[in-house]
Amino acid sequence: MGKRRSGRERALQVLFELEFNDAGIEAILARAVKDKQAERSVQEYAGWLSRGIMARRDEIDALIQGTSDHWRVSRMALVDRNILRVAVFELLEEKLMAPAIIINEAIEIAKRFSGAQAAVFVNGVLDAVRKKLDASKPQEKETKDERTQEPAQKRADAGRRRSQKA
Repeated sequence: MGKRRSGRERALQVLFELEFNDAGIEAILARAVKDKQAERSVQEYAGWLSRGIMARRDEIDALIQGTSDHWRVSRMALVDRNILRVAVFELLEEKLMAPAIIINEAIEIAKRFSGAQAAVFVNGVLDAVRKKLDASKPQEKETKDERTQEPAQKRADAGRRRSQKA
């Protein structure tokens, strides 16, 4: 299992515990590190995810709620909603990873911790969140003509230079 997947699973466990324990995120993270020995990078990624999710939980939950038909976040299975929170946070913050990878990781974690039906649910919600986030990003206004003009211009310039040499 990869380090990021391990970090996601650790964050999922921390978030799940926070549903029942009001000790605070730092206390739960500290206990998770002490209880389970993991590589430093796994611990750091899990901490980054957990802290970030808790800091932006209302925003993340609003995105989930806005794309999950007929399901309130508060009525979702605890594991499923926390898997969604982890993935939505990554969709918002993880700039170097493709959204398809983030969604696939969430699906695999849902299969492992929740079940096949949960994986389908997670996939549907995350795909809708991804589309909503894509629609809110400013689109590049480059057209096909603009893209093809540059190579054509370079070819024309190269042709002029060759004809000048001759």
